[in-house]
Amino acid sequence: MAMLDTAITATETLTVEKKSRRRRGVRVHFTQFKWLYLLLVPGILYFAVFRYWPMYGAVIAFKDYVPFLGISDSPWVGFQHFEDFFSSPDFPRLLANTLILALLSLLIAFPLTIIVALLLNEMRLMILKRTVQTLIYIPHFLSWTVVASLTYLLFALDVGPLFQLINGILGTDVNFLADPAWFRPIIVLQDIWKNTGWGTIIFLAALAGVDQAQYEAAIIDGAGRFQRVWHITLPSIMPTVIVMLVLQMGQVLNTGFEQIYLMTNSLNRSVADVFDTYVYFMGITQGSYSYSTAVGLFKAVVGVVLIFGANWLARRFNQTGIF
Repeated sequence: MAMLDTAITATETLTVEKKSRRRRGVRVHFTQFKWLYLLLVPGILYFAVFRYWPMYGAVIAFKDYVPFLGISDSPWVGFQHFEDFFSSPDFPRLLANTLILALLSLLIAFPLTIIVALLLNEMRLMILKRTVQTLIYIPHFLSWTVVASLTYLLFALDVGPLFQLINGILGTDVNFLADPAWFRPIIVLQDIWKNTGWGTIIFLAALAGVDQAQYEAAIIDGAGRFQRVWHITLPSIMPTVIVMLVLQMGQVLNTGFEQIYLMTNSLNRSVADVFDTYVYFMGITQGSYSYSTAVGLFKAVVGVVLIFGANWLARRFNQTGIF
């Protein structure tokens, strides 16, 4: 019995010593890297105050929110707003419009970013390369208001230069700004013009890390430029492409409020209404705060599910995911 008590005492002492050493190790670690952790404080505060704390307001999606009563005292309605949204005649139209714009961006704008990055990477004249980069980066810094204004000037009825050029070539008289058939192509073209150049930055950074010895070996073996791009460059940047694609999937239902809102009018509204503008009209103009919050929460949940699903598929096919 005495031996058992001694063994228990020794075990407890050993456990206490391990915990003490662990605490000392943590204390030494924080003391050694205190300035680095201090640099984290502004970022942590930003996300805590502006990202996580506002999530509390999402609870009004399950309540009949009355501003005078506040969030806590407003009556609880459960999933009533979600049921109303899914059963409304607007839901199929909003879902179709949003998904079509998202797929067009995913199938056209996203690959075009990679293609432009590859073309820039193949430029050998540095002056020309930097000039082109500067020219295609500039549109990113223009607001959507400026982009929409330029679009209205270029496609203005009767006086717009592109209106006259395209209709003159095709022999038609199409009002591009009011025709629903032209709304989506204009949106995609705006997105390409504004964001393609800026989106190449990440891919150019990935291209800078490709082992140059592989290119030299391929040249010795007689590989042409296209073969080097196909067999060396693309496989080397594929992890970056997959990560960006996974992140892009989380933005499928976020088509961008400003751009769509500025290009919407009474004639193209049938194809222009998306979840982002619907949230604005229901929440701000009609005061349906709980209903619009439910729509926004639905978008957020779908985005999270798509990110996890895309990441799972990437890992399933032995590609690098984001986690």
